[in-house]
Amino acid sequence: MSRIGNSPITVPEGVEVSLDGHKITVKGPKGTLQREIHPNMNVSIQDKIVTVSRPNDEPTNRSLHGLTRTLIYNMIEGVVKEYTRSLEVNGVGYRAAKQGKKLVLTLGYSHPVEMEEPAGITFEVPNPNQIIVRGVDKELVGQMAAVIRTKRPPEVYRGKGIKYAEEVIRRKEGKAGKK
Repeated sequence: MSRIGNSPITVPEGVEVSLDGHKITVKGPKGTLQREIHPNMNVSIQDKIVTVSRPNDEPTNRSLHGLTRTLIYNMIEGVVKEYTRSLEVNGVGYRAAKQGKKLVLTLGYSHPVEMEEPAGITFEVPNPNQIIVRGVDKELVGQMAAVIRTKRPPEVYRGKGIKYAEEVIRRKEGKAGKK
């Protein structure tokens, strides 16, 4: 039995959840999200409680059960309070800036790296060494943070690059000199 899939989701005040065939829509104070639900999953909404059930115990349905429930829960959480992901820029001369809807990164290349804000995502740069990615879609926030990180991943010898705020970079010792 899926312990996660069996637990019901309580819909908070100010959030509206609607189901149209296999498409679920969640509207809240921060925005609106839509997602296609797998046809094997049965989603029911009664009295501000969303429940997900599966038709049988086939391995595919068992794996989709908890996943579907978690995806719906993340949608509800996202429209109530936005998801955020913090990144740190480390290195001499490395910095981030925001120009309008663009994130401009100076990362030691011969040119600045510019990134547009996709729909539903906002970038914040409280100081030149910190980037905050905000949005209602947890999947999109994580993906954008990962894309920013790939522009200059952290380097293990000097610790330069872009890393997640909670990430710990294991430093390596360089080559030992001749004795």
